[in-house]
Amino acid sequence: MKIATFNINNINKRLANLLEWLRASTPDVVCLQELKVADSQLPKAAIENAGYGAAWLGEKSWNGVAILARDCEPIVTRTGLPGDPADTQSRYIEAAINGVIIASLYAPNGNPQPGPKFAYKLAWLRRLATHAATLYAAGVPVVLAGDYNIVPTDFDIYPIRSYANNALVQPQSRAAFQQILQQGWLDAIRARHPDAPMYTFWDYMRNRWQRDSGLRLDHLLLSAQAAERLVNAGVDREVRGNDGASDHAPAWIALRDRTRRQRRSSGAKLKAPRGERRKTDSAKTSLPRRPLLVIDGDNFAHRAYHALPKTILGRGGKPSGAVLGFANFLLRLYRDEQLRAIIVAWDTLEAPTYRHKEFPAYQSGREFDDALVEQLKALPKFVTACGFVNAKARGYEADDFLAAAAAAEERCGGTVLIASGDRDTFQLASDKTTVLFPLRGGEIARIGPAEVRARYGVDPQQVPDFIALRGDPSDKLPGAPGVGALGAAELLRKYGTLEAVLNAGRFPGQAEKLRLYRRIAAMNPNAPLPSLATQTPTWRKAAALARRWDLNQLASRLEEMTANGAR
Repeated sequence: MKIATFNINNINKRLANLLEWLRASTPDVVCLQELKVADSQLPKAAIENAGYGAAWLGEKSWNGVAILARDCEPIVTRTGLPGDPADTQSRYIEAAINGVIIASLYAPNGNPQPGPKFAYKLAWLRRLATHAATLYAAGVPVVLAGDYNIVPTDFDIYPIRSYANNALVQPQSRAAFQQILQQGWLDAIRARHPDAPMYTFWDYMRNRWQRDSGLRLDHLLLSAQAAERLVNAGVDREVRGNDGASDHAPAWIALRDRTRRQRRSSGAKLKAPRGERRKTDSAKTSLPRRPLLVIDGDNFAHRAYHALPKTILGRGGKPSGAVLGFANFLLRLYRDEQLRAIIVAWDTLEAPTYRHKEFPAYQSGREFDDALVEQLKALPKFVTACGFVNAKARGYEADDFLAAAAAAEERCGGTVLIASGDRDTFQLASDKTTVLFPLRGGEIARIGPAEVRARYGVDPQQVPDFIALRGDPSDKLPGAPGVGALGAAELLRKYGTLEAVLNAGRFPGQAEKLRLYRRIAAMNPNAPLPSLATQTPTWRKAAALARRWDLNQLASRLEEMTANGAR
């Protein structure tokens, strides 16, 4: 995962430079500073055409920060530093991307000093240090990237005396930077290049670029969880020499992601680049109508809750990370897929299903935080506000509604997309139903019958038999004694079904238990369904609800969708 920070010094003026660098460098995440444009003037279309989603805070003529993410949308977690509600300058934005919290920050310059501008700089840095301590304590990968407007040491500036009174090198500024480092943050560029100046800024005056008279002002600070994944860091200094360049050059880091390498070697079919998949899908099939999307609501709410920091708060200081993460995923799917309707399926936590009654150990020991339970109660309201429908009933699990919706839509000749991170849903894959399975790093695998066979060695309809024989630790299903995944697949290739395995005399002492495990693993296609009628999203209602919950960045996204033509 390559993360870069780049003070662009007017994004519209230097848009061509930015796009050329994006094409050449292909960073996964870019933190931009000094946009110098109002929100309405951001070149969003050009950024999207380059393959990046964006979150930003603009400010006319001055300041402005943004986070770009390749092939995905940043999940915004904070806009502005806490501690001073009166501070309206656009200097800080924070988002979750591929499991990493990333901040783009533009610290005040502070000149002239002493004076009110320098006092504001030091106060802003104190607020940054306080918030940085909170982020560090969260125990998750965090990257604080941006133009700090601080030269940390004399080694980080070319030999010069004229900067002696400059706010960038004052002892108070340097002490503020050190205070953050002392919390445990790693200065990634300096850590990887301890013996090189690694300048990131060269003033336009007095041929300072030509004379390599630079300063190191742009830094990427890593929490312990991010630092342990650091494999490289550098500065794309040649960018500073291009025609019309910013006076800064991009600085970047590369974080190790073993799961991504394993994923690419496993043969999983990953999400195609933005704009390509729609073209491919439409050419591949001629659909009688657009697909129905069915979402495993609990699964994605849990994923969002555990992936995002607990510092994301809504109205009344209530935790809202699960709501925000789920909402952003829902909007991403709506944007990426040509859908006719969306159903979100939910478990009923307070009522047992037949699975719990027949096998008391089923899913035993699971405990949910109160904060997650509260958000699970709120999320169906958001789904309804968007104009979509929820599926929930006593005695049924979300899995059952996934199966029922897929069966009903296939009977009508339609196609289905099932979004779930539960591999049990692979049993629903068919020539008309595709499972959208999330992978680490924000990518999505599209699972059809061929992918199920490649992963498990069995056909989709054999998955419940496979689970019964192999077992499922997450659901507390023991499986057949001494049979793992390879053994289960081999038995099913030989006999076809669990029942045939048992009729052949295998596992005589476990037969009834294995039949029970199969009943538990099989999804119930007879669950009661809401209407499957074609829907028209009501983004305006959803935006109003997000405003009431004080999730203003989400509300702005929904309002933008309304402005683009949806009701």
